[in-house]
Amino acid sequence: MPRAHRLDDQIGRLREAVPLRAKSLIVTIYGDSILPHGGSTWLGSLIRLVAPLGLSERMVRTAVFRLTRDAWLRPQPVGRRSYYSLTTEGLRRFERAHQRIYAIDQPPWDGGWLLVFTNAMPLDPDAREALRRDLLWQGFGNVAPSVLAHPGVAEDSLRQTLDAHGVADRVVVLRGEGHPLTDPAARVALVKSCWDLNTLGADYGRFLDRFRPVWRALEVVGSACTPEQAFLVRTLLIHDYRRVLLRDPLLPVEVLPPDWPGLAARRLCRSIYRATGALAEQHIMARLDTVDGPLPPASALFHARFGGVMEEVSAP
Repeated sequence: MPRAHRLDDQIGRLREAVPLRAKSLIVTIYGDSILPHGGSTWLGSLIRLVAPLGLSERMVRTAVFRLTRDAWLRPQPVGRRSYYSLTTEGLRRFERAHQRIYAIDQPPWDGGWLLVFTNAMPLDPDAREALRRDLLWQGFGNVAPSVLAHPGVAEDSLRQTLDAHGVADRVVVLRGEGHPLTDPAARVALVKSCWDLNTLGADYGRFLDRFRPVWRALEVVGSACTPEQAFLVRTLLIHDYRRVLLRDPLLPVEVLPPDWPGLAARRLCRSIYRATGALAEQHIMARLDTVDGPLPPASALFHARFGGVMEEVSAP
């Protein structure tokens, strides 16, 4: 079997194994492929780009319509063409996700915990619930009614969240530290009671099972990998990885179970992204158009993904 065909087989297997709902997949492509080049593209070229992933023109148009309705995208009609770019709110959402997906390895844990008390002062129930959902998305866990905690989140990020919800003067934030009297087993039990690590670990395990054969196929195919194959692998990789990662509280290694599969998943994702990144960029820049012509070069932030794994790609 030709080497390139082995990679095609792996891509076909991924398309069957990875959930590919149109709206979610378009979000992945905007975040991974379009945002680094300015965040705007012609709808017709987007339809052409995603066709090999099994999305029809109608599916793409419906997904883009819904993303526009949900304030992710805004249209810019130019003649008979429609270009779609990120809204301010859409950009904010992508930037928050970008920090989680493409970040370098976490810094060593200092042993501290941030605790947020939402019942210290009167707070509208809807506002309290909105804050709670946002903090849970950022990885906080419920340690008690109206008390959320995280052992590694940045204080700047928490401050921005409280300000965004307008509740910075209505909650109490404390910083605590572990104590030698706490048995490590008790700390692990606390973590397991606040975060569903069993389900998350199983999802990471399935991610590894799906993409380890892809990594081996990429090693075999070598320079025979085409730009389109690289784009398909990179897109399916990030689409599946973000689906798991955005539910990961990103706890410090010190409080995670031994042999936590999330660490292996990040290493594998970084390796595959590095192997496919430059070729995938060639494909993206050859397929997508903006209102001003070809895509501009990718931003410096793009080249810093996963701690700096990308080489600059010129327009074809």
